[in-house]
Amino acid sequence: MPEHARDYLTQLGRDYIEDDLLHIAKGQLNDEEEARKHAGSHLICDTDLYVLKVWAEARYGRCHRNILESIAQSTCDLYLLTYIDINWEDDPLREHSQPEERYYFYNQYRDIVINSGIPWADIRGTHQQRLDTALKAIESLS
Repeated sequence: MPEHARDYLTQLGRDYIEDDLLHIAKGQLNDEEEARKHAGSHLICDTDLYVLKVWAEARYGRCHRNILESIAQSTCDLYLLTYIDINWEDDPLREHSQPEERYYFYNQYRDIVINSGIPWADIRGTHQQRLDTALKAIESLS
């Protein structure tokens, strides 16, 4: 399932503001709910609300309570955490291209998955190595 933020921001027609993050969170949760209805044994989401939390805290110094409450109620079976060892690809919606920024955000997400108590896999290497590692981690859940 793709991230809701990408579609939302593409259609926004202006720079996003803090209140947009609430709309993105609601859309993400709605998309996940709809996707679960049609998913087979696995639903793989490009993102979750933790990304919005990190994004909000980095940009605005805080995260809205509604997003935090939704995070507390969310569940997943596995996190696939992608390392920053592939080249940066420019994208009008992508922020934080500098290596030190990429390390900072990777470490934020790494802390989250480590402390979540949910199994996680560190996804690194070539595109094929990443795919192989991800598939092996998903298969380990069965």
